[in-house]
Amino acid sequence: MNVLVLQHIACEPPGVYEDVLVERGAQIHRVELDEGEPLPDSRSRFDAIVAMGGPMSVNDEREHPWLVAEKQLIRDAVGDGIPFFGACLGVQLLASSLGARVVAGETPEVGVLPVYATAAAGDDPVFSGLAWPRPTFQWHGDTFDLPDAATLLATSPAYPNQAFRVRETTYGVQFHLEVSDAMADEWALVPEYRASADAALGEGGLDRLLADFRASAPELQADARTLFSRWVDLWA
Repeated sequence: MNVLVLQHIACEPPGVYEDVLVERGAQIHRVELDEGEPLPDSRSRFDAIVAMGGPMSVNDEREHPWLVAEKQLIRDAVGDGIPFFGACLGVQLLASSLGARVVAGETPEVGVLPVYATAAAGDDPVFSGLAWPRPTFQWHGDTFDLPDAATLLATSPAYPNQAFRVRETTYGVQFHLEVSDAMADEWALVPEYRASADAALGEGGLDRLLADFRASAPELQADARTLFSRWVDLWA
């Protein structure tokens, strides 16, 4: 397997998702767009694409011009039937690439919070692998409309569009399951992340958020492995 990983900040790699790919023998071609690394000339040499999170908005094209080319690559890849999985910013990029709006929510959704399955998830080959509702690690302020022909798979009270599928192998999730213990430790050292958590949760918000994450990490990471493995099973 040859997998393209679209990364938008060094401390948000695929985490547990990457563990699954490595265990399956995948060759990973990582592009960190925020560092100016170029997108590949041809998407056709990749068996799948995984797009991860980041602190920017998909609408920040003036500040991050590479977003334009990245969204075009995603649009073309999905049109060509290349399997795609996007998480957090990755799902918002998918929605935007397919013509849906991405906008700021009323308030940020931050914390270890439950997500609920829709009726469609019961027949979905990926989402039916978990016993919903499930705890998820949420940390975002934007939300998205569903693209045309998308099937909503998961929802939450604050942000109704939490996960969707397009066709057979294109998936996106708003929430984080993939965060490893090492990633959480690294996030604790990023001043911008501390400021963001404190703004959403009050002083000391990041420390409380990461404590809640660590208490739930084994369950979140197990769900990450189940969900992502079932996606890989669709095309590998």
